[in-house]
Amino acid sequence: MSDGTPRVGADRLLALTDRLAGQRVLVLADLVLDRFLTGSPKRISREAPVLILRYDGESVLPGGGANAVANIRALGGEPLPIGFVGADESGRRLRAELAARGIATTGILEVPDYRTPTKTRIVAGFPHGTKQQIVRYDVEDELPEDDAAHARLAAGIRAAAADARVAVVSDYGYGAARPALLPALREALGPEGVVIVDSRYRLGDYQGADGATPNEEEAEALFGGPLPATMPALGQAVDRLRERLAARFLLVTRGSRGMVLADGGGAVAIPVHGTAQVADVTGAGDTVVGTFALALAAGATPAEAALLANYAGGIVVMKMGTATTSPAELAAAIRRDPRPLTEATWAKW
Repeated sequence: MSDGTPRVGADRLLALTDRLAGQRVLVLADLVLDRFLTGSPKRISREAPVLILRYDGESVLPGGGANAVANIRALGGEPLPIGFVGADESGRRLRAELAARGIATTGILEVPDYRTPTKTRIVAGFPHGTKQQIVRYDVEDELPEDDAAHARLAAGIRAAAADARVAVVSDYGYGAARPALLPALREALGPEGVVIVDSRYRLGDYQGADGATPNEEEAEALFGGPLPATMPALGQAVDRLRERLAARFLLVTRGSRGMVLADGGGAVAIPVHGTAQVADVTGAGDTVVGTFALALAAGATPAEAALLANYAGGIVVMKMGTATTSPAELAAAIRRDPRPLTEATWAKW
Protein backbone atom coordinates (compact mmCIF):
# COMPACT_ATOMS: atom_id res chain seq x y z
CA MET A 1 0.00 0.00 0.00
CA SER A 2 1.43 3.35 -1.04
CA ASP A 3 1.56 6.58 0.92
CA GLY A 4 -0.91 7.93 -1.65
CA THR A 5 -3.73 5.69 -0.41
CA PRO A 6 -6.94 7.73 -0.07
CA ARG A 7 -8.09 8.16 3.52
CA VAL A 8 -11.73 9.01 3.98
CA GLY A 9 -13.13 9.46 7.46
CA ALA A 10 -16.68 8.74 8.54
CA ASP A 11 -17.20 12.44 9.34
CA ARG A 12 -16.43 13.37 5.74
CA LEU A 13 -18.84 10.75 4.37
CA LEU A 14 -21.59 11.86 6.75
CA ALA A 15 -21.08 15.47 5.70
CA LEU A 16 -21.36 14.46 2.05
CA THR A 17 -24.55 12.53 2.84
CA ASP A 18 -26.04 15.72 4.27
CA ARG A 19 -25.03 17.61 1.13
CA LEU A 20 -26.86 15.23 -1.23
CA ALA A 21 -30.14 17.07 -0.62
CA GLY A 22 -31.14 19.35 -3.47
CA GLN A 23 -28.30 18.38 -5.81
CA ARG A 24 -29.47 18.18 -9.41
CA VAL A 25 -28.51 15.33 -11.74
CA LEU A 26 -29.58 15.02 -15.36
CA VAL A 27 -30.50 11.42 -16.22
CA LEU A 28 -30.69 10.48 -19.90
CA ALA A 29 -32.32 7.10 -19.53
CA ASP A 30 -33.99 4.12 -21.06
CA LEU A 31 -37.06 4.13 -18.84
CA VAL A 32 -38.58 0.82 -17.71
CA LEU A 33 -41.59 -0.14 -15.61
CA ASP A 34 -40.92 -2.96 -13.14
CA ARG A 35 -44.10 -4.92 -12.36
CA PHE A 36 -44.30 -7.46 -9.54
CA LEU A 37 -47.10 -10.03 -9.26
CA THR A 38 -47.02 -11.86 -5.93
CA GLY A 39 -48.75 -15.07 -4.94
CA SER A 40 -48.83 -17.93 -2.45
CA PRO A 41 -48.31 -21.57 -3.50
CA LYS A 42 -51.61 -23.41 -3.84
CA ARG A 43 -51.01 -26.75 -5.56
CA ILE A 44 -49.61 -28.40 -8.68
CA SER A 45 -51.83 -27.99 -11.71
CA ARG A 46 -53.58 -31.01 -13.20
CA GLU A 47 -53.21 -29.47 -16.64
CA ALA A 48 -49.40 -29.33 -16.61
CA PRO A 49 -46.59 -29.87 -14.10
CA VAL A 50 -46.63 -26.25 -12.98
CA LEU A 51 -47.27 -24.52 -9.68
CA ILE A 52 -50.58 -22.75 -9.16
CA LEU A 53 -50.36 -19.54 -7.14
CA ARG A 54 -53.09 -17.76 -5.25
CA TYR A 55 -52.92 -14.10 -6.26
CA ASP A 56 -51.80 -11.86 -3.38
CA GLY A 57 -51.17 -8.54 -5.04
CA GLU A 58 -49.40 -6.40 -7.61
CA SER A 59 -47.01 -3.47 -7.41
CA VAL A 60 -45.21 -1.33 -9.96
CA LEU A 61 -41.92 0.49 -9.51
CA PRO A 62 -39.58 2.59 -11.66
CA GLY A 63 -37.10 0.26 -13.34
CA GLY A 64 -34.10 0.46 -15.63
CA GLY A 65 -32.90 4.03 -15.92
CA ALA A 66 -36.02 5.15 -14.04
CA ASN A 67 -34.70 3.25 -11.02
CA ALA A 68 -31.53 5.36 -11.06
CA VAL A 69 -33.83 8.41 -11.13
CA ALA A 70 -35.83 7.07 -8.16
CA ASN A 71 -32.65 6.37 -6.18
CA ILE A 72 -31.36 9.89 -6.68
CA ARG A 73 -34.68 11.26 -5.45
CA ALA A 74 -34.80 8.90 -2.45
CA LEU A 75 -31.41 10.24 -1.33
CA GLY A 76 -32.73 13.80 -1.43
CA GLY A 77 -31.45 14.79 -4.85
CA GLU A 78 -33.38 16.38 -7.69
CA PRO A 79 -33.16 14.11 -10.74
CA LEU A 80 -33.99 15.56 -14.14
CA PRO A 81 -35.04 12.54 -16.23
CA ILE A 82 -34.96 12.65 -20.02
CA GLY A 83 -36.37 9.73 -22.00
CA PHE A 84 -39.28 8.07 -23.78
CA VAL A 85 -42.37 6.10 -22.78
CA GLY A 86 -45.14 4.75 -24.92
CA ALA A 87 -48.66 6.14 -25.07
CA ASP A 88 -49.82 3.12 -23.08
CA GLU A 89 -50.86 2.06 -19.61
CA SER A 90 -47.31 1.18 -18.56
CA GLY A 91 -46.07 4.60 -19.62
CA ARG A 92 -48.83 6.34 -17.69
CA ARG A 93 -48.16 4.26 -14.59
CA LEU A 94 -44.42 4.89 -14.77
CA ARG A 95 -44.86 8.65 -15.06
CA ALA A 96 -47.36 8.57 -12.18
CA GLU A 97 -44.93 6.60 -10.00
CA LEU A 98 -42.17 9.14 -10.64
CA ALA A 99 -44.48 12.11 -10.09
CA ALA A 100 -45.65 10.61 -6.79
CA ARG A 101 -42.03 10.77 -5.64
CA GLY A 102 -41.83 14.46 -6.45
CA ILE A 103 -39.86 13.94 -9.66
CA ALA A 104 -40.42 16.29 -12.59
CA THR A 105 -41.58 14.36 -15.66
CA THR A 106 -41.59 17.16 -18.24
CA GLY A 107 -38.53 15.62 -19.92
CA ILE A 108 -40.27 12.25 -20.38
CA LEU A 109 -41.83 12.16 -23.83
CA GLU A 110 -44.66 9.97 -25.09
CA VAL A 111 -44.02 8.21 -28.39
CA PRO A 112 -46.95 6.78 -30.37
CA ASP A 113 -46.68 3.18 -31.62
CA TYR A 114 -44.15 2.36 -28.90
CA ARG A 115 -44.69 0.07 -25.95
CA THR A 116 -43.04 1.17 -22.71
CA PRO A 117 -40.43 -1.46 -21.76
CA THR A 118 -42.00 -3.46 -18.93
CA LYS A 119 -40.46 -6.26 -16.89
CA THR A 120 -43.03 -8.40 -15.11
CA ARG A 121 -41.76 -10.65 -12.33
CA ILE A 122 -43.85 -13.46 -10.83
CA VAL A 123 -42.87 -13.71 -7.16
CA ALA A 124 -44.08 -16.48 -4.86
CA GLY A 125 -43.69 -17.64 -1.30
CA PHE A 126 -45.63 -18.48 1.82
CA PRO A 127 -47.12 -15.53 3.76
CA HIS A 128 -44.48 -15.62 6.51
CA GLY A 129 -41.59 -16.89 4.42
CA THR A 130 -39.14 -15.46 1.94
CA LYS A 131 -40.60 -14.81 -1.50
CA GLN A 132 -38.63 -15.62 -4.63
CA GLN A 133 -38.88 -14.84 -8.31
CA ILE A 134 -40.24 -17.75 -10.30
CA VAL A 135 -40.23 -16.28 -13.79
CA ARG A 136 -39.96 -12.93 -15.54
CA TYR A 137 -41.34 -11.85 -18.87
CA ASP A 138 -40.43 -8.66 -20.68
CA VAL A 139 -42.35 -6.37 -22.98
CA GLU A 140 -39.76 -4.82 -25.29
CA ASP A 141 -40.24 -2.73 -28.39
CA GLU A 142 -37.99 -1.07 -30.92
CA LEU A 143 -38.20 2.69 -30.70
CA PRO A 144 -39.71 4.07 -33.93
CA GLU A 145 -37.57 6.31 -36.10
CA ASP A 146 -39.17 9.60 -35.13
CA ASP A 147 -37.08 12.67 -35.94
CA ALA A 148 -39.50 14.97 -34.13
CA ALA A 149 -39.31 12.90 -30.93
CA HIS A 150 -35.51 12.85 -31.01
CA ALA A 151 -35.43 16.60 -31.61
CA ARG A 152 -37.64 17.07 -28.54
CA LEU A 153 -35.31 14.78 -26.59
CA ALA A 154 -32.30 16.90 -27.57
CA ALA A 155 -34.17 20.03 -26.51
CA GLY A 156 -34.94 18.39 -23.17
CA ILE A 157 -31.25 17.62 -22.67
CA ARG A 158 -30.30 21.25 -23.30
CA ALA A 159 -32.98 22.52 -20.92
CA ALA A 160 -32.05 20.11 -18.12
CA ALA A 161 -28.31 20.73 -18.54
CA ALA A 162 -28.87 24.37 -17.65
CA ASP A 163 -29.74 23.23 -14.11
CA ALA A 164 -27.18 20.44 -13.60
CA ARG A 165 -23.46 19.88 -13.79
CA VAL A 166 -23.55 16.06 -13.47
CA ALA A 167 -25.33 13.74 -15.90
CA VAL A 168 -25.99 10.00 -15.99
CA VAL A 169 -26.50 8.08 -19.22
CA SER A 170 -28.43 4.91 -18.36
CA ASP A 171 -28.35 2.81 -21.53
CA TYR A 172 -30.39 -0.41 -21.46
CA GLY A 173 -30.46 -0.65 -25.25
CA TYR A 174 -34.01 0.64 -25.76
CA GLY A 175 -33.05 3.65 -27.86
CA ALA A 176 -33.37 6.80 -25.76
CA ALA A 177 -29.87 6.71 -24.23
CA ARG A 178 -27.48 6.45 -27.17
CA PRO A 179 -23.73 6.96 -27.67
CA ALA A 180 -24.51 9.42 -30.47
CA LEU A 181 -25.94 11.82 -27.88
CA LEU A 182 -22.76 11.98 -25.79
CA PRO A 183 -21.17 14.94 -27.65
CA ALA A 184 -24.38 16.98 -27.41
CA LEU A 185 -24.71 16.13 -23.75
CA ARG A 186 -21.14 17.19 -23.02
CA GLU A 187 -21.62 20.43 -24.94
CA ALA A 188 -24.85 21.20 -23.08
CA LEU A 189 -23.23 20.63 -19.67
CA GLY A 190 -20.23 22.78 -20.49
CA PRO A 191 -16.56 22.30 -19.64
CA GLU A 192 -17.22 21.78 -15.93
CA GLY A 193 -19.85 19.09 -16.53
CA VAL A 194 -19.39 15.44 -15.60
CA VAL A 195 -20.95 12.58 -17.60
CA ILE A 196 -21.20 9.08 -16.11
CA VAL A 197 -22.28 6.12 -18.23
CA ASP A 198 -24.03 2.92 -17.22
CA SER A 199 -24.40 0.86 -20.42
CA ARG A 200 -25.65 -2.70 -20.57
CA TYR A 201 -24.39 -3.70 -24.01
CA ARG A 202 -22.14 -1.06 -25.61
CA LEU A 203 -19.88 0.52 -23.04
CA GLY A 204 -17.05 0.72 -25.56
CA ASP A 205 -19.06 3.13 -27.72
CA TYR A 206 -19.03 5.79 -24.99
CA GLN A 207 -15.42 6.87 -25.37
CA GLY A 208 -14.91 10.31 -23.89
CA ALA A 209 -17.33 10.08 -20.99
CA ASP A 210 -15.85 11.20 -17.67
CA GLY A 211 -16.62 7.91 -16.00
CA ALA A 212 -18.59 4.67 -16.10
CA THR A 213 -19.95 2.12 -13.63
CA PRO A 214 -20.05 -1.27 -15.39
CA ASN A 215 -20.61 -4.51 -13.55
CA GLU A 216 -17.95 -7.19 -13.91
CA GLU A 217 -19.71 -8.94 -16.80
CA GLU A 218 -19.98 -5.69 -18.76
CA ALA A 219 -16.36 -4.83 -18.03
CA GLU A 220 -15.22 -8.28 -19.16
CA ALA A 221 -17.13 -7.89 -22.43
CA LEU A 222 -15.06 -4.78 -23.13
CA PHE A 223 -11.87 -6.40 -21.79
CA GLY A 224 -12.31 -9.38 -24.10
CA GLY A 225 -12.17 -12.05 -21.41
CA PRO A 226 -12.17 -12.65 -17.66
CA LEU A 227 -10.67 -9.94 -15.50
CA PRO A 228 -7.86 -11.01 -13.14
CA ALA A 229 -9.23 -12.27 -9.83
CA THR A 230 -6.96 -10.38 -7.44
CA MET A 231 -5.06 -7.15 -7.06
CA PRO A 232 -2.76 -5.74 -8.32
CA ALA A 233 -3.45 -7.38 -11.70
CA LEU A 234 -7.18 -6.65 -11.39
CA GLY A 235 -6.57 -2.98 -10.72
CA GLN A 236 -4.16 -2.72 -13.63
CA ALA A 237 -6.74 -4.31 -15.95
CA VAL A 238 -9.48 -1.92 -14.83
CA ASP A 239 -7.14 1.02 -15.34
CA ARG A 240 -6.40 -0.16 -18.89
CA LEU A 241 -10.13 -0.23 -19.55
CA ARG A 242 -10.38 3.33 -18.19
CA GLU A 243 -7.65 4.42 -20.61
CA ARG A 244 -9.41 2.64 -23.48
CA LEU A 245 -12.57 4.64 -22.74
CA ALA A 246 -10.55 7.87 -22.38
CA ALA A 247 -12.34 8.31 -19.04
CA ARG A 248 -11.16 9.99 -15.87
CA PHE A 249 -12.43 7.19 -13.64
CA LEU A 250 -13.95 3.73 -13.94
CA LEU A 251 -15.88 1.97 -11.17
CA VAL A 252 -16.38 -1.77 -11.71
CA THR A 253 -18.92 -3.47 -9.44
CA ARG A 254 -18.21 -7.12 -8.60
CA GLY A 255 -21.20 -8.25 -6.54
CA SER A 256 -20.14 -9.99 -3.34
CA ARG A 257 -16.50 -9.14 -4.11
CA GLY A 258 -17.02 -5.40 -3.82
CA MET A 259 -15.81 -2.78 -6.29
CA VAL A 260 -12.66 -1.60 -8.00
CA LEU A 261 -12.10 2.07 -8.80
CA ALA A 262 -9.44 3.25 -11.23
CA ASP A 263 -8.88 6.99 -11.46
CA GLY A 264 -5.64 7.42 -13.35
CA GLY A 265 -3.59 7.51 -10.17
CA GLY A 266 -3.90 3.81 -9.51
CA ALA A 267 -6.67 1.40 -8.64
CA VAL A 268 -8.47 0.91 -5.35
CA ALA A 269 -10.26 -2.21 -4.11
CA ILE A 270 -13.35 -1.59 -1.99
CA PRO A 271 -14.72 -4.55 0.01
CA VAL A 272 -18.44 -5.20 -0.28
CA HIS A 273 -20.66 -3.56 2.31
CA GLY A 274 -23.16 -5.76 4.12
CA THR A 275 -23.48 -9.53 4.53
CA ALA A 276 -23.73 -12.53 2.25
CA GLN A 277 -27.48 -12.78 3.02
CA VAL A 278 -28.64 -10.99 -0.13
CA ALA A 279 -32.41 -10.70 -0.61
CA ASP A 280 -32.61 -9.35 -4.18
CA VAL A 281 -30.04 -7.81 -6.53
CA THR A 282 -32.68 -6.27 -8.82
CA GLY A 283 -31.63 -2.74 -9.76
CA ALA A 284 -28.54 -2.60 -7.55
CA GLY A 285 -26.47 -1.20 -10.42
CA ASP A 286 -28.95 1.65 -10.82
CA THR A 287 -28.55 2.45 -7.12
CA VAL A 288 -24.77 2.51 -7.54
CA VAL A 289 -24.70 4.88 -10.52
CA GLY A 290 -27.39 7.12 -9.01
CA THR A 291 -25.58 7.45 -5.69
CA PHE A 292 -22.20 7.86 -7.35
CA ALA A 293 -23.46 10.69 -9.59
CA LEU A 294 -25.33 12.43 -6.79
CA ALA A 295 -22.25 12.32 -4.55
CA LEU A 296 -20.13 13.87 -7.30
CA ALA A 297 -22.72 16.62 -7.65
CA ALA A 298 -22.37 17.22 -3.89
CA GLY A 299 -18.62 17.73 -4.24
CA ALA A 300 -17.30 14.23 -3.52
CA THR A 301 -14.14 12.92 -5.13
CA PRO A 302 -14.57 9.74 -7.21
CA ALA A 303 -13.13 7.74 -4.30
CA GLU A 304 -15.60 9.25 -1.81
CA ALA A 305 -18.48 8.79 -4.24
CA ALA A 306 -17.50 5.14 -4.73
CA LEU A 307 -17.59 4.54 -0.97
CA LEU A 308 -21.06 6.05 -0.67
CA ALA A 309 -22.25 4.04 -3.70
CA ASN A 310 -20.84 0.88 -2.11
CA TYR A 311 -22.85 1.49 1.07
CA ALA A 312 -26.01 2.26 -0.91
CA GLY A 313 -25.66 -0.85 -3.06
CA GLY A 314 -25.16 -3.00 0.05
CA ILE A 315 -28.35 -1.59 1.56
CA VAL A 316 -30.67 -2.16 -1.40
CA VAL A 317 -29.68 -5.78 -2.05
CA MET A 318 -31.04 -6.55 1.43
CA LYS A 319 -34.49 -5.45 0.26
CA MET A 320 -36.93 -7.26 -2.01
CA GLY A 321 -37.75 -5.85 -5.41
CA THR A 322 -36.47 -2.74 -7.15
CA ALA A 323 -35.38 -0.83 -4.07
CA THR A 324 -34.00 2.55 -3.05
CA THR A 325 -32.23 3.80 0.05
CA SER A 326 -32.54 6.94 2.15
CA PRO A 327 -30.05 9.41 3.64
CA ALA A 328 -30.87 8.05 7.11
CA GLU A 329 -30.07 4.48 6.03
CA LEU A 330 -26.88 5.63 4.33
CA ALA A 331 -25.75 7.53 7.42
CA ALA A 332 -26.54 4.55 9.66
CA ALA A 333 -24.45 2.27 7.43
CA ILE A 334 -21.51 4.66 7.65
CA ARG A 335 -21.76 4.89 11.43
CA ARG A 336 -21.98 1.16 12.08
CA ASP A 337 -19.27 0.06 9.66
CA PRO A 338 -16.80 -1.81 11.88
CA ARG A 339 -13.90 -1.21 9.50
CA PRO A 340 -11.94 1.99 9.74
CA LEU A 341 -12.28 4.00 6.55
CA THR A 342 -8.51 4.11 6.10
CA GLU A 343 -6.06 1.26 5.62
CA ALA A 344 -8.53 -1.54 6.36
CA THR A 345 -10.97 -0.28 3.76
CA TRP A 346 -8.56 0.80 1.07
CA ALA A 347 -5.87 -1.16 -0.68
CA LYS A 348 -4.04 0.72 -3.41
CA TRP A 349 -1.34 -0.53 -5.72
